[in-house]
Amino acid sequence: MNSHSNSQQAHLQQQQVYSPIVLTSTHRQDVQEKYQFSYEIGSGTYGMVYKADDKKRPTNKVAVKKFRSTKEGEGLSLTAYREIGLLKELSNENIIKLLDVCLNPKDKLLYLIFDYAEFDLFGIIKYHRENQSHFSDVTIKSLIWQVLNGMHYLHSNWVIHRDLKPSNILVMGEGKEVGTVKIGDFGLARIFQSPLKPLNENGVVVTIWYRSPELLLGSKHYTRAVDIWAIGCIFAELITTKPLFPGKEKDPKIPSLFQDDQVDKIVKVLGKPTLEMWPDVKHLPEWKRISNMEPYPNTLAKCVGIDEKSNAYDLLSKMILYDPSKRITASEALDHPYFKEQPLPMANAFAKSPIPYPHRLPINKKKREFDD
Repeated sequence: MNSHSNSQQAHLQQQQVYSPIVLTSTHRQDVQEKYQFSYEIGSGTYGMVYKADDKKRPTNKVAVKKFRSTKEGEGLSLTAYREIGLLKELSNENIIKLLDVCLNPKDKLLYLIFDYAEFDLFGIIKYHRENQSHFSDVTIKSLIWQVLNGMHYLHSNWVIHRDLKPSNILVMGEGKEVGTVKIGDFGLARIFQSPLKPLNENGVVVTIWYRSPELLLGSKHYTRAVDIWAIGCIFAELITTKPLFPGKEKDPKIPSLFQDDQVDKIVKVLGKPTLEMWPDVKHLPEWKRISNMEPYPNTLAKCVGIDEKSNAYDLLSKMILYDPSKRITASEALDHPYFKEQPLPMANAFAKSPIPYPHRLPINKKKREFDD
């Protein structure tokens, strides 16, 4: 895994990912006849996620994503439609696998069945932060390499994820794939064409802590570079165990791409963007809001606590460049010297050492946390 080899490139499906979605499922059984539900492990605006056992293969753990019912006559939600359409076509070791689709005849609800991943980066990072411990270099490198490998596969197939954050990056906890990253939650993912069509009409994308500056400044056109910015933010978070740009969102009931506090957090770390470093910024709708901001110095190395001359810093700084056209691509990042120096990235991100992280527990119904 120490280089982006030709065999890995050959493994990628280079065709555009698009095909009609056939939902005339043969799975007419009640979902609970096929899967033994254990307990709820996640919840959000889309619905709920449960840990379950496959009754035909009791040793197989699965995750069952149950979509909330839509209003009468609305049919299948757009989020579910996108997720099924993409995941039926995608196949990569670092992308979550859709195992089954159940259209339940009794409750008329949709259930998606996935491989079960015991961990996600949100919980793993939280463990290290609360225990005041840091990741090993090999674990950080292995996690980020696998995220980039999955993202290169998506981008090569004309897919932008648009919602990368620690809670959407899963890590397998047992079996032959232990320590393997699985990028999940494709509800906001989109196929893009060349030339790109405006995507802003689809609403707000990417949780604000991981939202790129072109999105924050109201760009109507954006590229796969929005995913690279998010990965850069996650990379920094793995190093420090703290979010790099933890902005406070304005009223979530009023969706807005521009977030004053988030922009302020970015500018205080990277400095104010200039026309020299990002010529096209002057065309963005919200440019005037930041053009008169104080010109802070770039303090990224200090904030993350790494040497400016290190390969780790070089890679990180190329991921979170202001100008999306200059941001490193997933393919280029996989070939970066950072991944060729010791310790080399491993297929098992836990480096074959004992896993200290607690397993998923049932959601506390009285104190439920939403991470959407």
